Amino acid sequence: MALTYKARRRWSLVILLSGMPLYIVAAVSLMNAIDRPSIWAEFAIYLVLGILWALPFRFVFRGVAQPDPAAAQTAADPSRGGERPPRD
Repeated sequence: MALTYKARRRWSLVILLSGMPLYIVAAVSLMNAIDRPSIWAEFAIYLVLGILWALPFRFVFRGVAQPDPAAAQTAADPSRGGERPPRD
C-alpha cells in the first residue's frame, strides 16, 4: 500500500522526532555494553549504526522535500479546481 504525500511527511516527522532519539539512546547503550574498542573500530561501528537506521525508512523519506505532486497537478489542470493560466 503506497503512502500519500501527506502521510509520508507526517511519518517522517514522527520518525525524526521520536524514533531518532530512541535509536540514538539504543546505539549509545549498545556501545556502553561492550568494552571500548580502538578508536577506529568505534568510529566504524558508529558509522554503520548511523547509516543502518535510515535503510528501513528509505521509502518514507523519499520525495518528502519535493513539492506535493498532487498539488502541482491540480494547479496545472483547471478542470480539477486549479487556477486558470493568465490570458495575454
